[in-house]
Amino acid sequence: MKKSRIVRLTRKWHRYLGVILGIQFLLWTIGGLYFSWTTIDEIRGDNLKNEVPILSKDVNYITPTNFIKQYFNSSDRITSLELTTVLEQPVYRITFIRNHEKSVTLIDAITGKIRKPLQEKEAILVAKNTLNVVAEIKDIEYLKTTGNHHEYRNRPLPAYAISFQEPANTTIYVSTEYGNVQTFRNNQWRIFDFLWMLHTMDYQERDDFNNVVLRAFSLFGIFTILSGFGLYLLTSKTFNRKKS
Repeated sequence: MKKSRIVRLTRKWHRYLGVILGIQFLLWTIGGLYFSWTTIDEIRGDNLKNEVPILSKDVNYITPTNFIKQYFNSSDRITSLELTTVLEQPVYRITFIRNHEKSVTLIDAITGKIRKPLQEKEAILVAKNTLNVVAEIKDIEYLKTTGNHHEYRNRPLPAYAISFQEPANTTIYVSTEYGNVQTFRNNQWRIFDFLWMLHTMDYQERDDFNNVVLRAFSLFGIFTILSGFGLYLLTSKTFNRKKS
């Protein structure tokens, strides 16, 4: 193949790939600027969260062995047991596997009785108690399912999405079975999530760095760089003069 034809083909591929990769590089740069110029605590809503309630040392907590044999089968596999509070009442939160499915049970840490999942009014109180500011409720939604693109994806269901007006301007997601706040979501987080999706090029769950699209763009990027070096060598007067 003649040198002139090699130069034309290399320049053609370099130009087209440069445009495609240039768009993605621009998106990566915009995302990087947003990530570096924002505060992660505000994105996560940590600046709006109250301190975690402290458990009292003067309470006679029931021993877990008293209720484990009562409420759990020998085939159940307990994966975690946590002493915490729900609406200032001490409870044991037990996570276990039953029939190959993950489940959660709340046990009153004083009486040893099962605590029922949170109702709407209780979920609202949990959300309000978590906030360190006073804000009016804008909307309440009960979630049984979520899609891959939902901002509450991959978290325990069912849950209440409780949206607050200014100064919070935040949606708090409360799990009924866990009895706690799972996460805060605000507009800053939503922008972050969108840019992070463009950054990782995982348009489903956002966090897969091994996806095919990202790998393909990495290879295209290397090819574009090498084609640029090739064009320089093929068209450089300095190298051509030395060769002559």
